[in-house]
Amino acid sequence: MGVTFSQLSKTTGPGILFACTAIGVSHLVQSTRAGADFGMLILGFVILVTLLKYPFFEYGSRYANSTQTSIIDGYKKLGRPALWLYFLLTVASMFFVTGAVGFVTAGFFENLFGIGFLGEWTVVILFAICVAILAVGKYSALDSLIKIIAIVLLVSTTSAFLLTVYNGPVVQAPGFEPKDLWDVSGIFFLLALMGWMPTAIDLSSWNSLWTLERMKQTNYKPKLKETLMEFRLSYLITGILAVMFVTLGSFIFYGSGEELPNDNSSFAHEVVTLYTGTIGDWSYVIIAASAFSVMFGTIIAVLDGYSRSLQRTVNLMFVSKYDKTQKKPRVFYLIFLFALCGGSLAVIFEFGNNLKELVDFATVLSFVIAPVVAIFNFRLVTGKFLDKKHQPSVLLKLLSFAGIVFLSGFALFFLMMKFSS
Repeated sequence: MGVTFSQLSKTTGPGILFACTAIGVSHLVQSTRAGADFGMLILGFVILVTLLKYPFFEYGSRYANSTQTSIIDGYKKLGRPALWLYFLLTVASMFFVTGAVGFVTAGFFENLFGIGFLGEWTVVILFAICVAILAVGKYSALDSLIKIIAIVLLVSTTSAFLLTVYNGPVVQAPGFEPKDLWDVSGIFFLLALMGWMPTAIDLSSWNSLWTLERMKQTNYKPKLKETLMEFRLSYLITGILAVMFVTLGSFIFYGSGEELPNDNSSFAHEVVTLYTGTIGDWSYVIIAASAFSVMFGTIIAVLDGYSRSLQRTVNLMFVSKYDKTQKKPRVFYLIFLFALCGGSLAVIFEFGNNLKELVDFATVLSFVIAPVVAIFNFRLVTGKFLDKKHQPSVLLKLLSFAGIVFLSGFALFFLMMKFSS
């Protein structure tokens, strides 16, 4: 018996949150840059890494549904060193990841409202708004907002993609010389692209937290197949949209002789122009609002995800199950939320108006730590910690092995190149 619409509607939410988190920087920025700089050559890598990363994201949802606990709780079952390592990796990357997402969001905000004179202080305003929404609205506000944003972006991106394919690629400029993907800078960009394609693997823990929160919100415990169907559909959409953004960047910019700008506001303008050049100038405000909305949804989801995961991790590491502080989880959540905003702002001010450097640093960092989280997730769903009936299929296990080898190999390759240069 399949999953009914009523069942799916009660389960829908965590997968959409995941999709909107992924579609932000990795799609609007990195996929567009990839197509613009390297053309359709890059598309195979986008599809490959999206496929090989899939199991580790699904395992977050699978573990949460099967055990009624987050996968972070599972890391503790692997041993306290595993939980501590997850905590250290999270702290090491979260300010750079949140800073990169916040900086890109600020660019789309400035582009939409034409207020570039605020500079980096735009991010301060955005963070303040996000904190207010998360502190007051909690999960329900985030869930509702994300669903609206997802529909708008999906419709506008699909329309632009179809019209761009219909019109065909741009005519190459005389004397155009394509960039070399296999030199040092090309390989570094490829690693950065794959680091967040469709997003960082350590964010898989957020899937489990959002799955549990959705159950609490609806007072409905879905079957495993319901949870997995909702996530798989959302993941498929992120993959399809990645292909669309690479195609948009390739067809409109590759070979034109134009370079995508490095400051966030100008970059946002060029991305919006990707749409309006095919749909029509009349759509500029609509597309600018849609692009900002999806980035705004991304930054809210990132702030919520990191704060939730830190709250749960610290709780597991330091707080006894009999400790009264467990009764005040919102206090910990808000402390981490403010700390995350403060550290991310420091990163943004440090990098200045250098969009590509900040994004590439954050995404490469995510790629390097990906194998560790991938191995943790695989162990939790294939060993003694999960009932046999809830464990993944043989095919998914084989895909997991391939993913771990792929991620580990490229991470080692990057580290060797970095330290030898």
